Amino acid sequence: MPFVIAVLGILAGVYFFVIRARNAHHMATEVLDAANDVRLAARRFGFRRRTNVHPADSIEDPTVALAALGSAFAELDDLPSKEQREALVVAIARQGRVSSNEAAEMLVLGRWIMTECGSPEQAVPRLAKRLVKLQGQEGFQSLLEIVQAVAKAGSGALSGKQKEALDDIRRIYRIR
Repeated sequence: MPFVIAVLGILAGVYFFVIRARNAHHMATEVLDAANDVRLAARRFGFRRRTNVHPADSIEDPTVALAALGSAFAELDDLPSKEQREALVVAIARQGRVSSNEAAEMLVLGRWIMTECGSPEQAVPRLAKRLVKLQGQEGFQSLLEIVQAVAKAGSGALSGKQKEALDDIRRIYRIR
């Protein structure tokens, strides 16, 4: 009888570790798929990472800069809700004159660029400066419409961090 209990215990242990290994495999596959999504989005929009240059400074497309800035702005409050992400996609599609699928891919690339900056607080000024270099003063109106879309889809008002970021953006654009 003790032999049967020992065998059942060993079988239960093996079953437990097989299930854990299978779940770990699924998680690793999802992480690799996410990295592949970023790589494919970067290739699609012609983003090239240059040696000794920060990825935010490598942006050449103003719509990608808007997507990265919109993503960073949305994450200042907290992780964006599904409604905020959808509003962000619609706003970027409208401002960049691209399809919703392209806007969603730009958000994937933009979020990666934002994470390369370290945090949303660090990303906002850096990306705003890049957008000024790419579009000049006319980029501010596009950015404001994206900010409004994020705020309306969320609580309806800006958080303290978002207000500070908007003040930083106004300073960068030299708007009072």
